[in-house]
Amino acid sequence: MIKKGLLMMVLIAAVVGQLKAAYILLPMDPEKQKDHLKAYGITYWVLKNGVEAWWLLNYRGGSFAFEYNKPFEKECMTRGVSYEIIPDAQFKNILDQIASPEANMEAMKLEKAPRIAVYTPEIDGKGKAIQPWEDAVTLVLTYAEIPFDMLYDREVLQDKLPQYDWLHLHHEDFTGQLGRNRGYRNASWYEEYKTRSEDLAYSLGYKKISHSKLAVVKKIREWVAGGGFMFAMCSATETFDIALSADGVDICDAIFDGDPADPNAQSKLDFSKTFAFKNFILADGPYGHNFSTIDVGRGWSRNVMPQQDYFTLFDFSAKWDPVPSILTQCHTRTIKGFIGQTTAFRKEYLKTNVLILGENKAQKEARYIHGIFGKGFWTFYGGHDPEDYLHRVEDPDTDLSLHPDSPGYRLILNNILFPAAKKKERKT
Repeated sequence: MIKKGLLMMVLIAAVVGQLKAAYILLPMDPEKQKDHLKAYGITYWVLKNGVEAWWLLNYRGGSFAFEYNKPFEKECMTRGVSYEIIPDAQFKNILDQIASPEANMEAMKLEKAPRIAVYTPEIDGKGKAIQPWEDAVTLVLTYAEIPFDMLYDREVLQDKLPQYDWLHLHHEDFTGQLGRNRGYRNASWYEEYKTRSEDLAYSLGYKKISHSKLAVVKKIREWVAGGGFMFAMCSATETFDIALSADGVDICDAIFDGDPADPNAQSKLDFSKTFAFKNFILADGPYGHNFSTIDVGRGWSRNVMPQQDYFTLFDFSAKWDPVPSILTQCHTRTIKGFIGQTTAFRKEYLKTNVLILGENKAQKEARYIHGIFGKGFWTFYGGHDPEDYLHRVEDPDTDLSLHPDSPGYRLILNNILFPAAKKKERKT
């Protein structure tokens, strides 16, 4: 009995000692993780609690790991995230496996939870969003339980951006053309959006919406140059660069701002001021949803059937190109396409320093692009909602509990955790 008691004590001590020197691994391979999106939220929460984490690039779908403690394990169980408890020696073996020169993997240390802001329109008097559509980034941040602040033109122009590390640009029209949604000009939401946008511009000291939006994009560009991380989807990608290129040029038709556009606007665009695009041609006239030739368009004009609409992520070298490797971490390299007011980018209008992360090669479309500006980074992601192929105005919000393993939404979350990584200079 004494020997049995001693043996039991030894076994208990071994288990306890193992847990003290153990790690929690959040596997991200498709068959092992039941909620990929919430796994990002757990990792963010760990960082928020002052504990560093590891992002194991290309290891089991881009898994996460951090030191074990009971509250972390409990949080994984509470949020429904699959996890494995592995001893310190096993985690060291994983790091050794990743470090092998033959392995296209890298272990990136995540040091601090980034401070996140979402640029989004103000709410109305009843506390409801003015625009009758959801924002994919806001949806996934909420689902993953990652905290964020909302700000808009007033806060940007009051220099609130330096308080944040990462900024998302909500589905937005920075050209002052009110989304070119003239088909909805009699809708109550459109009229209220137009009125509130004009009132906001006037209150900030500008005569037109286009003038206030230009001031906003210039502030954001300045923030990125200083080291900020900017992410944009749908029309915010295209109109951000159009607004920068049209600095000092009136490109808005009279139906948007009361006076005619400059007839020579096209020849006056300055592409040296843009992040991603060059040599594009502005849309002719005030009608139609396209802003310029940057976007490939929608529907039959693309000659892509919805059931065949996919794009492919590039496979980068994790050791030599860690930044694009972070941004393309996924459990699949093929992503289902989805439509937006700006769906995808024609390659001929990309600047030479733009890095394509995902493309539909057959259609010559870039869907997911990235670049450096000054000390900061930007990422543009075409389309509106990765799990709603053709999201229409006033459609219900996407329920992400039905899509916990969404590859398209994972790409958004890659960008959100990107600022937490200890940066290594790109070697190519």
